[in-house]
Amino acid sequence: MPKKPHTTRPESDAAIRVRALESILAEKGLIDPKALDALVDTYEHKIGPRNGAQVVARAWVDAAYKQRLLTDATAAIKEFGFSGLQGEDMVVVENTPDIHNVVVCTLCSCYPWPTLGLPPVWYKSAPYRARVVSDPRSVLKEFNTELPETVEVRTWDTTAELRYLVLPERPAGTENMTEAQLAELVTRDSMIGVTKAKAP
Repeated sequence: MPKKPHTTRPESDAAIRVRALESILAEKGLIDPKALDALVDTYEHKIGPRNGAQVVARAWVDAAYKQRLLTDATAAIKEFGFSGLQGEDMVVVENTPDIHNVVVCTLCSCYPWPTLGLPPVWYKSAPYRARVVSDPRSVLKEFNTELPETVEVRTWDTTAELRYLVLPERPAGTENMTEAQLAELVTRDSMIGVTKAKAP
């Protein structure tokens, strides 16, 4: 039987344009492709949501750290060495069985880069920014997050001066997991508050 030909999805126009622009800039010596790759890798893998996941996992296993995080998030997060531009002043809000927090920036797309990495496209979109304030439960349902009516939903508006991070509820059945294992359950979306942390 003959093998089926290998097919790949065609690249989007935007992806093609980005590659072409990068190629031209590299040819003219205006950018170093290796430096660009390193920068993207840093934000996607090192500064990305893994940083925030480490913070959350520590708070789940260390009550004293959790208290410091909820009292002075900026200082507690700096204990991990995560700080800098877009993360100078942080506030952490805790999800509980009775309260579910969700974060938005209604004016633009302010976002805690040092703990969450690159912001998702939907976070910057006008529909999310408007609807999560006026009808947060409907927005959460679009992320498959359905909450009982008894749970209060609080929306926090991030600004250029202050950025919020959600401390998700620790999933049930994780009592015997290590801090590193717990960090794997924490997602970017759960730290924005549109979803919960993953079940083990």
